[in-house]
Amino acid sequence: MRKRALASITLALGLAACAPPPDRRAAEAPVLGGCAGELQVVNASSRTVDRLFLTRLSLEGWGNDRLGQEVLRPGRSARYRPSVPGAQDLRVVWADGRAAELRRVDPCATGTIRVEDAGLKAAA
Repeated sequence: MRKRALASITLALGLAACAPPPDRRAAEAPVLGGCAGELQVVNASSRTVDRLFLTRLSLEGWGNDRLGQEVLRPGRSARYRPSVPGAQDLRVVWADGRAAELRRVDPCATGTIRVEDAGLKAAA
């Protein structure tokens, strides 16, 4: 009986040693506040968005334009991940110089920001 138990334990240990190591990439992927924290910005307006800012505290300045040398044409969309977790302030500036802002957007609760001619709207 002891030999059988010892053989079962040896077999189990041998199989465990052959198992591939767990994939650590999933555990190491950065997660903001327990969610992916990504925002999709959809330009549903009739104008081209020339600049887009996404920042934690706009009171300290808007930071860098997330579009860079690109623009967001009507009907197009793009995804952005905030550089720091928590509620974000969003500002868009259209090519004609008009601007719109949306304050305290929670990337974990809001998946999409719609840029409309009348301003910005958050959607789940």
